[in-house]
This record gives sequence, structure tokens and C-alpha cells, in this order.
Amino acid sequence: MRLRHIEVFNAVMLTGSVSAAARLINVTQPAVSRILAHAELQLGFSLFHRHKGRLVPTREAQTLYPHIERLFNQLDDVQRLAAGLRGQQREGHLHVLSVLALSHEVMPRALKAFRALHPEVEVTIDGLHSPQIVSSLVLQEAELGFSFIAPAHPALAQQVLAEGRMVCVAPKGLLPAALVQSGTVRLSDLAQTPIARLGSNDPLGAMVNLACREADVGLQTAFTVQTYHAALALAHHGLGVALLDVCTAASADPARVDVLELAPRIPVPVTLLRLANRPASLLADAMARCMQEAVRQTLDDYGLAEPV
Repeated sequence: MRLRHIEVFNAVMLTGSVSAAARLINVTQPAVSRILAHAELQLGFSLFHRHKGRLVPTREAQTLYPHIERLFNQLDDVQRLAAGLRGQQREGHLHVLSVLALSHEVMPRALKAFRALHPEVEVTIDGLHSPQIVSSLVLQEAELGFSFIAPAHPALAQQVLAEGRMVCVAPKGLLPAALVQSGTVRLSDLAQTPIARLGSNDPLGAMVNLACREADVGLQTAFTVQTYHAALALAHHGLGVALLDVCTAASADPARVDVLELAPRIPVPVTLLRLANRPASLLADAMARCMQEAVRQTLDDYGLAEPV
């Protein structure tokens, strides 16, 4: 099958008719019929038969289609890669990826410093989950990304910029005053407290689960959320204690919640990701330095900065 055959076959599979397929790929109906007939002639078997005005795929077509879908997904990746390469050719533009937890407090600090150095540069920022950041960087849709614990990939290099830790954010009055005054809460202190947290599919959520198992503590999970800022919002409204990274906790309202150290210590590395074996641009290097300083400033605010 030629590429044009595959395109028409895919369009008919998606739409179920010649007319709809023609509209989808912006060609005439006779052209679709002609290309489809030529594909069947080359293959030596029919791809569709008519039933009540629609084209119904044959068994052979149904067998072929999963392979065609994979091919189109690969073509989409090629188009995304080409778009990423075009974007990198633009002068005065930088595309940055970041997990959402870093985009509310840390990223604005970094951008303020970066803009002071490069006021003419346009910066595009996408807030994504770590696996999406890895995928986008591999496809060269952006030059650098910032995450906590990201999946390893042979095409990417990772550099720890700083190391913070998980903290406890508790609504005012929820925990005993003596515990709050001590500044530190242990996991065992939270055993009877409603908790807002990320699920075990999140790397930091998995680390909290591991710490609980090692401490033989069972937490009462009241809310499982997709982002740490959602957990912080629940704590702000008095619905439970949020176990968060300190970068997210930097956005906490001290009039509504208390931010406490969490014991045992659960480290949270802030990581820079970029393509391996490829020189970084001057703009990307500058952004990486600004982000590293912004992370350290945020950790210093809580006395949590760690040397790396």
C-alpha cells in the first residue's frame, strides 16, 4: 500500500463512507473511490463491502487497521518533531516545560530573573506531568523541562538543581497547638487525621506510601487528587492535612494553614531535564541557572535548602 492508499483507507475507517472520507481529507468523492479501488487491486482483497449505505470493513481490513493506526501515530510524532524544530529556529524564543507544582511560585521567580537578563525573549511555558515532559523533550518540542522525579529515558540527561522535602500543611486549629509550636509533625501524629494527597501512581505519592510502610503508619486518606495545588486548596478550606512538596507549600496562606516539617524526612529533588548529547542554547542555560536559584530561594524561605 502506498501512503495515499493508507490515508484514504484510514479516512474511510474513521468515517464509514466515501463522502465523509472525502471531506475529511479534502479530496473529491471520485478520487476516494478510485484510490480505494486501486489499493484493493494491489492488495488482492476487498477492504470494504456496502451495507445500508455505509462501507463496512472486511475481516482483512479490521486486521490491517491497528497497524495503520500505529503508522498514523508515528506520522503525528514526525509532524510534532518538525514543528518543534521550527520553533527552535525562532530567534528570541524559549519553550520551557514544568510540572505544575513548580509553576505557581518557583517559575515566576525564575522568569523574573530571566527577564531581567533577556527582556526581548518570548518564553512559552507548558505545565505538564513528568511523563508528558519526557515525551515532549524527546520529540524536541521544547529545549528543557523541570520536574521532581522523572522517568529515565536514554535520550535525556537529568541534573538535580536542589533538593527539598515533603512538608505537612495543616488547617489552622486542626492539629494540637503543642504539635504546631514544635514545628515538626511525624507521620504517626497524622494517623487519625483526614489527609489530602496524590495517589501512588505519582512518584512523590509513592514515596509517601513507602515512608508510611516503613514507619508502620496507616494514614486516613480522605481525598486523592491529581495535583498538589488541589491538595493545598483542600487544606486552605479546612478539609484535611495536605502532604506537599515545599515548592507548592510556598503558595500556602499563613493565615489559614500551618506549614510544618514532616518526619521522617522524604526528599524531593528538583530536576532539570534536557536532551543528552546536544549542546544547550545560551537561553536554555540562562533559564536553567535562573530556575536553580529560584528553587534555592524558595527552599531557603523554609530553611530547607540542601547542597547538591
